[in-house]
This record gives sequence, structure tokens and C-alpha cells, in this order.
Amino acid sequence: MINIAVCGATGYTGYEIIKILLRHPKAHIKVLTAKLDKPTKISEEFPELKGKIDLACEELVVNHVLKKKVDLVFLALPHRVSMEYASRFIDKGKIVIDLSADFRIKDVKVYEKYYGQKHIYKDYITRCVYGLPELYKNRIQRTRFVANPGCYPTGSILAVAPLIAKKIAAKDTIILDAKSGATGAGRKAALGLIFGEVAENLMAYKVGVHQHSPEITQELSTLAGKEVDILFTPHLVPIRRGILTTAYVSLNKKADLSSLLRLYRSFYKNAPFVKIYDEGLLPQIHDIVNTNYCGIGLALSLDKKKVIIVSAIDNLLKGASGQAVQNMNLACGFPETMGLE
Repeated sequence: MINIAVCGATGYTGYEIIKILLRHPKAHIKVLTAKLDKPTKISEEFPELKGKIDLACEELVVNHVLKKKVDLVFLALPHRVSMEYASRFIDKGKIVIDLSADFRIKDVKVYEKYYGQKHIYKDYITRCVYGLPELYKNRIQRTRFVANPGCYPTGSILAVAPLIAKKIAAKDTIILDAKSGATGAGRKAALGLIFGEVAENLMAYKVGVHQHSPEITQELSTLAGKEVDILFTPHLVPIRRGILTTAYVSLNKKADLSSLLRLYRSFYKNAPFVKIYDEGLLPQIHDIVNTNYCGIGLALSLDKKKVIIVSAIDNLLKGASGQAVQNMNLACGFPETMGLE
């Protein structure tokens, strides 16, 4: 049994982490923190939790959390805020799963360009592992500091990783068209996220400048061993949760669908949360919502020189909180699927 602190407990990702941990046989929640006017029971913020956990959410004070003798800290904090707290918990020997972007991007200048803030804890970037278990399971099992991936990068990277790793993708630009539910923007009041703006609407946003673009490029380029060019466009759709990503990849030579499907199944044979769909089938949001799974389906262009990959994830689970617990399981030596199936 490990003792856990969830920092940022009243956001969507913090809430989902709590729900998963309540059914996890090896997890005990000792501390909840949130930015509130006064200490408030988590069950008052989320009535669904009444009778399941009635801990009060308090201000995040590192020394107070440490006094509770926690073993692991989930940081479900905003970008630019998380870096300071992560460094302090790491220095005290705690396992840290950071759900912000503060340690995902290895090039500090790129981080500062996309997130608009100077990175004052750059020395810690080399100490963390990018927490995509399907690519870095062995490294996650040996680390005490995980940078949990973003939701868009998770769906995008998993969609095309086998083609990149096996050198099947051509040098052409990889096009990533992704559509997310409104919870992807977090639990906050914003004009563009209110019902009247989102309902019966569909919009592209941050076209060409989205902060997840360098994260996707970084990981695919690492996998390829050379720079990979991507064109990523996110869209907001009028649903609560889920991301559907359609990737367009040119191939080095003509291929048949059955061999590509065999490649994907082989690549993800040790990935319990990736489902490869049979020929002629493609994943939908309904298939994976409220689960930690990533569904992947393939189709070929008529000339068989391009492959279209569709991936579907729940942005709050495989795209955030579920993946964070998956990383906790690996870092703590638990079965990877514990508490998540």
C-alpha cells in the first residue's frame, strides 16, 4: 500500500485520479490540495464522492504534505505552476507524476516559446521520463519522476508510432487532424467553453501554434532517429470528453492493409491498453469513453501509398488521469492495469 497526495484535486484530472484511486487495491489517498477560498471537503465539491472519501482539500503547502508521509504525489496543476512543486517533492525523494507540460519538452527554448514562461527548473528535465508506457515502459519502471503526456500527443503518437519506428513512413509531412471534447481545456470558466458557444458548433483553434505540436514532434523524431515534420490541427467539438485523431501518413512503398495491421498488433503486443481494430473497422469515441484504452483502426488510400489511421481516447483517462495511474503502477512495481480495468 502506498500513501498518495493529489495536488489540484478539484480539476477534471484531479477528480478522475481520485475516482480511480478509490478502487485501486494498493493506493491510499492521504492528502488532497486545491486552490479554494477555504478548506472544503472533496465530497462537497463533487457530491458523487460523498461517503467514499470526505477528505478536505487544503492549500498546497509542501511541508504539510510531507508531514503526512506520502510516498507519491500526483501534480494535477496548471502549466507553469507545477515545475516549482515538482522539484521540491523530487528533492525529498517522493515519486512524482506530473500531469502538466512543464517537464515534457526537452528543449527549454521550445517550452518557453510555446508556454510563454521562463523555465527555472531546467535541470530537472533530464531527470524525468516521458510517461507514454507503450514506448517507455522499461524506463518508467526505473524512475521516480514521470512527465505525463498531453492528451492530443497521446492519441497522435500512438496512432503513427509503429510506422515511424519501423521506417515505413515516407519523408512527407504527417498530417494530424484531432477533435476533442470540451473537458480537454480543463475545469475553468472561459467564454469559448460555455454551453452557448460550444453546443451545435465545431471549430479549429490554435491552428499552427498549438502547444502540443512540439511535444508530438519531439517524441516522433526521437522514435525515428531524425526530425519528423508534422502538421497538427486541433478542433473543439460539442461533447464532454474524448479525442478522435485522424492521421494521414505517406508510405515508402505500396502496402496492403493486412500486413499493416499485423505490424500494429506486433508493435503493441505488450500494450494492454491499445486495441487494434480488425480490417474495415474504425474506433469511435463511444468505444473508449470512460476507459483507459486507445482504439486504433487503419485504412488505405486507393493507390495504397497512403495510410489513414484513426485513434480514439478518453482525454481525461488515457489522455491524462488514467495514464497517470498507469505510470504510477509501473513506477511502483504494481501490475500495469491495476485499478484501470
